Amino acid sequence: MAALARGEEIELRVDRLAYGGRGVARHGELVVFVARGLPGDRVRARVTKFKRRYAEAYAIELLEPGPERVEPRCSHFGVCGGCAWQDLDYAEQLRHKHAQVADALQRIGGFSDIEPEPMVAAEHLYGYRNKVEYSWSQSPAGPRLGYHRLGRWDRLIAVDHCHIASDASNDVRRAFERWATDFDLPAYDQRGGDGYLRHLVVREGGGTGELLAMLVTAPGAVPGVERLADLLPDAVVGVVHAVNPGVAEVSLGLEQTRLLGSDRFAERIGGLEFAVTAGAFMQTNTAMAERLYALAIEAAGLRPDDVVWDLYCGAGAIGLLAAPHAGHVYGIEISEESIAGARENAARNGIGNAEFVAGDVAKSVRPLLERVPQPDVVFVDPPRSGLTPKAVRRVLELAPERLVYVSCNPTTFAPNARQLVDGGYSLEFVKPLDMFPHTPHIECVARLRRQPGDSPHTVGTVPDTAPSPAAS
Repeated sequence: MAALARGEEIELRVDRLAYGGRGVARHGELVVFVARGLPGDRVRARVTKFKRRYAEAYAIELLEPGPERVEPRCSHFGVCGGCAWQDLDYAEQLRHKHAQVADALQRIGGFSDIEPEPMVAAEHLYGYRNKVEYSWSQSPAGPRLGYHRLGRWDRLIAVDHCHIASDASNDVRRAFERWATDFDLPAYDQRGGDGYLRHLVVREGGGTGELLAMLVTAPGAVPGVERLADLLPDAVVGVVHAVNPGVAEVSLGLEQTRLLGSDRFAERIGGLEFAVTAGAFMQTNTAMAERLYALAIEAAGLRPDDVVWDLYCGAGAIGLLAAPHAGHVYGIEISEESIAGARENAARNGIGNAEFVAGDVAKSVRPLLERVPQPDVVFVDPPRSGLTPKAVRRVLELAPERLVYVSCNPTTFAPNARQLVDGGYSLEFVKPLDMFPHTPHIECVARLRRQPGDSPHTVGTVPDTAPSPAAS
């Protein structure tokens, strides 16, 4: 087949969805990944990349819609880089997510005999996000908050209403826009390196209704704090200010000062109350986090004398929920802010059998093991990149009887699961959940059990390099 050129326009029929949300089509024998293409669509697409084995394209015209297309609710859909699947029927979203978990297990992990359990549907299709990060841009009407345009790091769109954020969260955004307009504050221009306003992070306790805002700016004092206090909804319990003096567009890991009220908000999950700071990790869908954690605790099959290790513990949610059912819990998390929150949350809920340590899992497991008992149960809830080879080795050295893996990326969970199985475990089940409707993101809870006869001295090892997920 003749090579495709960048910018060339071709007609394609989309067959299915790849992990990450792009459509998959064929141009002769060539696989083409099509942004904004849904199964059954016939589209005119513009080629953006051509390689020997595949091409990438962007649908510029819908010639014939697929049977599962629906009308998106959001007026920004297709321009905003957020909800990629608002135009796909929700039942089809679930079907494709389940298929992608199954594909990752078989194709990447080599598990031909494992079929994921049925998908757990989201309780709420809109208004579910309890953490929203906006960027400031300059408009003719003044400074406005919004998101990056689809596929553009340097272009922003102002948002009228974000449908996956709650009404209260949208009200906070509008209050900050009015305050910024009143004081004629310029948005930061990354290309020129000038301006003041950079980001706004709005966090909400889905179980309490409390809100916390973090304003990120270039260096300089925040004017009009009293005016901002008057504009904010009553449910806002605090505002913190973070300064980013650099070029990188980051909002986490910055020093914070309190502007108004508290520097943390309350969240309630599974009967426990958590104090959460602006930068602490907490699942961003409260209702489904409760389902996720309940499934993880159930999968662990906890006994009263079990020693539990919670790796990548964040603000301690899984470990603290496990603590009433176990003998002792030890949590490890690299973020000192999150560990401080976990300790505070243990005290807040009267939990005395949980200890939390700040450190890198790959480096902190052995020192902790020198002074505390070997675990019967280990929970791992790693970032999207999954467990590093060294972290896999540390888990195998711990050799818990039961291992519960909470994953936000099936394409990194699958190779990790293969490494753990090769190291002496059996993969008993994988349960996918839809935490984020209208996006391609997938959460899974999996249970692995150490094979009879294996011990910390006989389990296998994992090489220094792990297989990379396939492009699709």
